[in-house]
Amino acid sequence: MTDRNDVITKFLANTPWADAPRTPLAGDASMRKYQRLDANKAGQIAVLMDADPNLGNDVRPFLKITKYLRSIGLSAPEIYHSDIANGLLIIEDLGDALYARVVLEAPEQEIPLYQAATDTLFQLHKSPPPTLDPYDANLMTQMAGLAFNWYQLGASDGVDTAAKNAFKNKFMSLLDTEIDPPSVLIQRDYHAENLLWLPSRANNARVGLLDYQDALLGHPAYDLVSLLKDARRDVPQDIEEMMILRYVQISGTNDANFRNAYHLLGLQRNLRILGVFARLSMHFGKPSYIDLISRVWDHIQRDLKQPINAPLAAILNEALPIPTLDILQRLKDKCATVPTL
Repeated sequence: MTDRNDVITKFLANTPWADAPRTPLAGDASMRKYQRLDANKAGQIAVLMDADPNLGNDVRPFLKITKYLRSIGLSAPEIYHSDIANGLLIIEDLGDALYARVVLEAPEQEIPLYQAATDTLFQLHKSPPPTLDPYDANLMTQMAGLAFNWYQLGASDGVDTAAKNAFKNKFMSLLDTEIDPPSVLIQRDYHAENLLWLPSRANNARVGLLDYQDALLGHPAYDLVSLLKDARRDVPQDIEEMMILRYVQISGTNDANFRNAYHLLGLQRNLRILGVFARLSMHFGKPSYIDLISRVWDHIQRDLKQPINAPLAAILNEALPIPTLDILQRLKDKCATVPTL
């Protein structure tokens, strides 16, 4: 088998970054890796995306969505070079000013940054989307079921199949009756550690975009949920309310309908994340994600208090264990012990 580093070296040899020193960058929850390429002879730095297809990666969706986002004036990184067969891309370096870092260093910037991110979503949503698979009621219900498949399994050593099926039936019915058909591109991970602040650019191009290759066709409220019910940082509830109202006003959508969708999709997203974080520890050997579960649980509990989710509250509150310190430690103790379900 060819050494991965040899494949990368051969790829870089045919680019202006052939001899550029490489510095690892923080990755995400996927199997992709990133390295910063030092400035070439023209003084240009870049980022190497290493998405090894032998690990199940495919760069084609990233290329497709990048092209689309840039075509509507949004700041997805420019693609400089690509080797699709080997899963290698050299892309524009948008810098290190992640929203999470900027707000930590300059708290007074929090509202302006979230306003810009909300406005960027509206620009995206008013643009005709590309052809994408739908994030429909069936798929959303399957993804929410990860809370049973992984979190409940890890926390209690078993899955309550009756409770899971009861949840799926009621949840599917709610989605079918309360959520409009998929109509806009949803990036699905639109949050403070995937957004970059680019103040030298104009208008909505000031928001740099990352990690959107899993985009689907979905509801306009979905990415606003990603932004405001963030698993990685606490977004103040007054800012959450401010941004919901901002989106409703600039989009002209019905306030009550949008809020119902926001809370129902918020529950769906965070149930999925609850299961994903448990899986990242138990299957993929990444226990640090367990430390984020308490915040995700709080998002779930807040949404379960909303009238739209009343039919689900009793099932979920009975079936899913509260993530106590003992439960969280149990999930960590099972790190990399579940090869498959």
